[in-house]
Amino acid sequence: MAATHDICIRGAGIVGRTLALLLARERLRVALVAPPADPASGHGDVRAYALSPAARALLEGLRCWPAERAATPVLAMEVHGDGDGAVQFSATAQGVPALNWIVDVPALERQLAEAVNYQSGIDMVSTPVAAPLTVVCEGRASSTRAELGVEFATTRYPQHAIATRLDCERPHGQVARQWFTAEGDIVAFLPLDGAQGRQVAVVWSARSERLDELRALDDAAFAARLFDLSGGALGALSQTGPRASWPLLLAKATRWVGPMPGRAGESFALAGDAAHAMHPLAGQGLNVGLGDAAELARVLAAREAWRPLGDLKLLRRYERARQGDWLRMSLATDALQQLFDRPEPAAALLRNWGMAAFNASGPIKRRIAELAMGTA
Repeated sequence: MAATHDICIRGAGIVGRTLALLLARERLRVALVAPPADPASGHGDVRAYALSPAARALLEGLRCWPAERAATPVLAMEVHGDGDGAVQFSATAQGVPALNWIVDVPALERQLAEAVNYQSGIDMVSTPVAAPLTVVCEGRASSTRAELGVEFATTRYPQHAIATRLDCERPHGQVARQWFTAEGDIVAFLPLDGAQGRQVAVVWSARSERLDELRALDDAAFAARLFDLSGGALGALSQTGPRASWPLLLAKATRWVGPMPGRAGESFALAGDAAHAMHPLAGQGLNVGLGDAAELARVLAAREAWRPLGDLKLLRRYERARQGDWLRMSLATDALQQLFDRPEPAAALLRNWGMAAFNASGPIKRRIAELAMGTA
């Protein structure tokens, strides 16, 4: 029986829905596999992502950019070392309206779900269907990736991420703040709720051996710890959301494309967290995943007329382009994590000296900022 869809996307998260919209606009017939809707979905979700100008342009092109209160522009960024080292970035110095935007995940997911519902050419299905190309966007715990026999080479960091939301005594001023501690922790305060907001999303990369202790703290004690780690930068803090936690890892699928086992003429590609994972300290995970969706859609749209969607030479163009981008970003984040994880006094002196030198580096600093924003 002939396939009724050109592409089957397994996974209807942010990357999967974005890809479905991009492909449907190219007049491809897309089956998007998603479990039945959970009525409680989005409630208590404290995730927020730092999205680059490139990611914003992609989502705006799909008319999926959230409302102003759910996408706060970051005008400055402060990174503090575990000594006197510090780095500051500003949108003004870069000549851009914002360095990035802190986007509320439930709001973005609602925008994408609504767009998918109104986009012709996309069928929501509960089970996978046959198609010349299957794209796996199921996340780092993908069951399909395992069924395909693709290994997920993983290195675990000695940290877990803890995420929550805080209300702050003082406005955040549209500044993203990050602190590296002498204990090997990394704490980020990401501004939320618009330009005048007093709420931040917290991502605390804490040593794994202290996870149970931190989980056991009540809300007031947890907020007090964050007040101390942040040096009271935003005044008194109160926790306003639940806490979520997950292990941190550096991971990469050994293959991102290949033939579907036992199904002649069909191929697969991996995208987003199903293909890779990195430390969140640079806030680039979803930006790289959205870059996967954009590149795969571009490669398929630009294919030769005679080349089928599942052609492996075609798909390897996508694989080569995206593996290079992921490698550059993951090497940078891993190097920073390793540097700040070393407790020796000499390492502390070196990293804080390096931060001060980088902050004064002029063109080098500007170039790194451009790479992070996706505008280079």
